[in-house]
Amino acid sequence: MENKSAGSSELVKYFGLGTGIILIISSIIGSGVYKKVASMSVIAESPQLIILAWVLAGIVTLLGVLSLAEIAMLMPQSGGSFVYLNKIYGEKYGYFYGWASFACIQSASTAAIAYVFAQSLNAVLPLPILGGEWESMTVMWIFTPFANLGVKLAAVGLIILLSAVNYMGVRRGGGLSNIITIIVVISLIAIIFMGLTMSGGSWSNLTTNSSTYPPQIMGENFGFMKLLFGTMLASFWAYEGWINIGFVGDEIKNPQRNIPRILIFGILIIMGIYVLVNMTYLYVMPIDEMIAVAKTENGVAAVEVIRKFFGNTGAFAISLLIVLTTAGCTNSTILTSARIYYAMARQGMFFKSAAYVHPKYKVPTKSLVIFAVWSCILVFSGTFDQLTDMLVFVQFIFYALVIAGVFILRKRMPDAERSYKVIGYPVVPALFVLFCAGLLINTVINQPREAGIGLFLTALGTPFYYYFKKNNFVAKE
Repeated sequence: MENKSAGSSELVKYFGLGTGIILIISSIIGSGVYKKVASMSVIAESPQLIILAWVLAGIVTLLGVLSLAEIAMLMPQSGGSFVYLNKIYGEKYGYFYGWASFACIQSASTAAIAYVFAQSLNAVLPLPILGGEWESMTVMWIFTPFANLGVKLAAVGLIILLSAVNYMGVRRGGGLSNIITIIVVISLIAIIFMGLTMSGGSWSNLTTNSSTYPPQIMGENFGFMKLLFGTMLASFWAYEGWINIGFVGDEIKNPQRNIPRILIFGILIIMGIYVLVNMTYLYVMPIDEMIAVAKTENGVAAVEVIRKFFGNTGAFAISLLIVLTTAGCTNSTILTSARIYYAMARQGMFFKSAAYVHPKYKVPTKSLVIFAVWSCILVFSGTFDQLTDMLVFVQFIFYALVIAGVFILRKRMPDAERSYKVIGYPVVPALFVLFCAGLLINTVINQPREAGIGLFLTALGTPFYYYFKKNNFVAKE
């Protein structure tokens, strides 16, 4: 039986094709396009390999999107992967995705994006630090919650502010995303044009490896593949969010027609922007300089690239743009992610209060509050790259399960009306699932810390599952 709060009511059909594409673009374009090229440079030490990783990550994402569109069209309800996994595999799979999203996927995503917002704000207005022993103080020998405290507090402030905006209604939250996303896309196109025509960069930078190339891992068995997967793991953070459109399925107009189009058009636009922007960065800045940026605390690659040919004034301007971009992406992630816990609570798999829809604002306000609190806690738990690598690893476990569902639903529901079918079936979904398996194995071997923390946080959902079940929160199968 589905549990409904006494204060609940229907969600508003707000997103059409245009606003849906803007939503997915704003959900994806955030910190990655400005920052990840630096950490990728440390891993790959080759600009050509970095560009290859961006292209391949885009292609893999597109394979997932082409497959997801068929599932999303069949199940156009709020909750995204939670709904898909619940209906394809059963309540436990749906629950553990929802829990993992709460513990380390969407919440860590929000924390990481807000963190880069604060780092960029720090470039405009230096934020205070505690200094001294506070900076190195650890909790459980892993976390340094007081390091870079001013940046972390600014990130928390952003999460609280944008949660308050979304609390007052989807039109306010969605309208803010629309405005910011349009500004961001125009600005990124301007960066590409100016970087390639006015920066004084060199095409030779795109073919010159670092002074320390090749990386040590290249000498190992399957070294190139390990290096490529590691570089792509970093780039996948920038594509993270493509599955989010399913979280607002109940709020999309004409979902059977619009959901596939929103996903496909949105990813193609983003992929083109990412490849061109990162080519521009590496055209302007040699890879050894990019590696140096990665090793600088609060260093943001895009800021240093623009500083190189536009000076401090340009660096100030790009910092403001990143502040705007990451604010917009944080807003979109908060808007979509809180719907997971709303959907879980409606099916009895989360705290009942999360199913509440505000009678005036027509949004799941209590779910928003729960999500914001945990996201703020995660801001203090790790560095930007630790958070992003962990969440990408966990997310790909569920990506594989969701896309494998295409095969199951074709067999289980052969006669269901499908206004869209996967292009290239069965090859396209099969390739995506195989890639997910390779990425997961490579991460466990080469980045056991991030993989282990992600698996631990996901497994923590087990006692909560039985707690909900014991208290009759979970509907019987």
